[in-house]
Amino acid sequence: MKRKVIRAQNVSRMCMVCGVANEAGFQARFLEVESGELVGVFRPREEHQGYPGRLHGGLASALLDETIGRAINLADAQTWGVTIEFRAKFRRPVPLDREVKAVGRITKDDGRLFEGTGEILLEDGTVAVEGWGRYLKLPLEKIVDSDFSATEWYQDSLPLPPEVEI
Repeated sequence: MKRKVIRAQNVSRMCMVCGVANEAGFQARFLEVESGELVGVFRPREEHQGYPGRLHGGLASALLDETIGRAINLADAQTWGVTIEFRAKFRRPVPLDREVKAVGRITKDDGRLFEGTGEILLEDGTVAVEGWGRYLKLPLEKIVDSDFSATEWYQDSLPLPPEVEI
């Protein structure tokens, strides 16, 4: 199903998932869509493999955890989620060298904590990985020692697609 893209979230310099300067990372981008969900778009490469031709399960978990944890930014761009607990269920292998999407949403928000669910979807829409997480809300200054937002946090400079298929 196609969803209208509202905006792209920021990316960082060196994050394993979204770091634009991290050559070993996924360099994913995160798109907020009209359904109130967040869509992470990435292309796993050979250096991300577990078994030959397949994305490593731990890295699939990291992608899904990042997507769910970032979904809180749809309601409040200044809120940061720190993972307390995360679970994943692996249904299908995630192939390398093709675009894959992760979808995340908030399912519970009780002030200090929030929970969310998400999926990694293959090109044909098949669910490859399902995830659930619980996160602590913290201001950025309680998470990092540096001025992260000034030196490590950038506006996504790629063209914004009008829609994304999820």
